[in-house]
Amino acid sequence: MKILIADSGSTKTDWAFVGENGQVVEQVATAGMNPYHQTDEELVSILKTTPWTTQESGEEMTLSFYGSGCTPVQIPRLREILVRNLTNVSVCDVYSDLVGAARAVCGHQEGVACILGTGANSCLYDGEQIVQNTPALGYILGDEGSGAVLGRKFLNAMYKGRLPQELKECFEKEYQLTMADVIQRVYREPMANRFLASLSLFIGKHLDVPELRQLVVENFREFLRLNVQPYHRPELPVGFVGSMASHYEKELREAARLEGFVVGAVMKSPMEGLIRYLF
Repeated sequence: MKILIADSGSTKTDWAFVGENGQVVEQVATAGMNPYHQTDEELVSILKTTPWTTQESGEEMTLSFYGSGCTPVQIPRLREILVRNLTNVSVCDVYSDLVGAARAVCGHQEGVACILGTGANSCLYDGEQIVQNTPALGYILGDEGSGAVLGRKFLNAMYKGRLPQELKECFEKEYQLTMADVIQRVYREPMANRFLASLSLFIGKHLDVPELRQLVVENFREFLRLNVQPYHRPELPVGFVGSMASHYEKELREAARLEGFVVGAVMKSPMEGLIRYLF
């Protein structure tokens, strides 16, 4: 029986159709599927952009779907939509993106798994299931280590004079934004977290500025202190999934060393690890 694996965020879903030998037969990317924010109709319209709503091969397949917004309340609803609209799916399991991260970076071993992207999350994993989770709380109350929080810290440091004036001038010229524009984007327009996280592109190009690089390292150190330290398992490897972890891996490893943690796997996308978990 072939296997279909989906890894979904709010903006993009990666699909991998895997043969019985673990080899990827087909990979597709679609819009993100988040049952917490999207209606049934919106989810179905996205599924129709995949090849598996029309294929009538007669060969049964199983589906493992990992996604943001896949809470215990939303999982039954999404599972029903997937089974109803994907041809030949005989078994459908839906899990949170945090379970996906844990399986990808820890496999069947005990460890700590973290997501560091636009948002952030972490868990203690016993090799089979999540046994503890420090609440992420979102980018206003938490999400330390995330792109959104890094963007917020960057703007705060820049406009309060803790970064070089030349860097501020470079930013405002490149983005064509004034401080008033930034306030507008953050407080009066939707998706402020995505705007803040998008500033990581600028930050990543200017890590030669010592004060800015230190800001990145401190963002990760804060994440480890407030989210990973509460597990009280410093002997376990800490694995990471997400764009922030991948792009700033050097700074992440420095932060972990300073906080006394051992870094395990670091990957931008969990898909390769999810395939390995099954085989």
